[in-house]
Amino acid sequence: MREKILKKAKEAKEASRFIAKASSELKNRIILKMADYIKQREKELIESNKIDVINAEKKGLSKALIDRLTLTEKRISEMVKGLNEVVALPDPVGEITKMWLRPNGMMVGRMRVPIGVIGVIYEARPNVTVDVTGLCLKAGNSVVLRGGSEAINSNVCLVKILKDALRDEGMHEGVVTYLDIPQREAVLEMIKLEGLIDLIIPRGGEGLIRTVTENSRIPVLKHYKGVCHVFVDREADLKMAEEICFNAKVQRPATCNAMETMLVDEPIAKKFLPKMLKRFEKARVELRGCDKTKAIYPSVKEVTEEDFSKEYLDFILNVKVVKDMDEAMEHIARYGSAHSDSIVTKNYERAMRFLREVDSSAVFVNASTRLNDGYQFGLGAEIGISTDKIHARGPMGLEELTCTKFIVFGSGQLRE
Repeated sequence: MREKILKKAKEAKEASRFIAKASSELKNRIILKMADYIKQREKELIESNKIDVINAEKKGLSKALIDRLTLTEKRISEMVKGLNEVVALPDPVGEITKMWLRPNGMMVGRMRVPIGVIGVIYEARPNVTVDVTGLCLKAGNSVVLRGGSEAINSNVCLVKILKDALRDEGMHEGVVTYLDIPQREAVLEMIKLEGLIDLIIPRGGEGLIRTVTENSRIPVLKHYKGVCHVFVDREADLKMAEEICFNAKVQRPATCNAMETMLVDEPIAKKFLPKMLKRFEKARVELRGCDKTKAIYPSVKEVTEEDFSKEYLDFILNVKVVKDMDEAMEHIARYGSAHSDSIVTKNYERAMRFLREVDSSAVFVNASTRLNDGYQFGLGAEIGISTDKIHARGPMGLEELTCTKFIVFGSGQLRE
């Protein structure tokens, strides 16, 4: 196993030199061809995916996981659209971000360059295979993919399509490398390959991400979990608040930017909660509330201290009535995961204070947390959402898949 992984990583490293110097025009042609081939071979993809879905159902995997695993015509179209969006974005490679003149006449600046080889470890979502490939390729990187065993048929099919596009445009096929080894030990071997892989990005559950972070010899960009909040302020438009909260929880609960706790300002709780919670119940959301919530809506289950720190990835919602915005922000600071948090309010000063003081990768005013997404932010398909504070934070698009190097223009200057 180790020899196979090592060989593939070396191929990716070799390929990284070719893609790093490729022109924007060539990279765009490759990505467009990938999009065309995916659309042309849609039926082949869906048939491969059906095998994975059937196997997942036989194993008794959760409905949330099976939902992330399933490829539909709509999701395939979204993958294709994501690739086209990446093509439309400016190429960051070679951009000179800043130049300044030194007293000795030397010009110093920074230039954006590819990171090199990006290793991506992910679980059930085969669309990740396409999203990260498009972004890594456009940013001049090669990519080593290690998808979850539950999606192996879908991913093998996708990677074959992507490699066909590379080959047909004359690019080194090692630009996209897939580790088709289902054993978990493959991940542990992959994250030891410092010198071959330059950056690891794990996408999946908290257990996977912690395992990768604790064992990797390579720098890791990650978020552990998405414990996201919406705070309904006393000066909120309650109809808007209802729509935002419902969308943040129900639209797709099995995602990292779905709301896990709804915080409601006490002065409007009695007016807002009955209608809102009834709507959640009709959508089959399990509600867990604090004592003040239960006093207003007795049918909710009692929320526990541990619940506030959970990422449910399911139709389960915590509800807490807070005395004011200070208590709401204290709750977010204590239980949140620095991922996505939102306030619904008509008060400009309170909105701006929330933006300044809530320390998350994305903070929203009058918008759903579900919008914390590279595509929604205009970055094209994202490679992931980082809650780290070094190098990249929030949705990681093209710029976040590059680093900078210093460049110097001299005219014979020497150090005295």
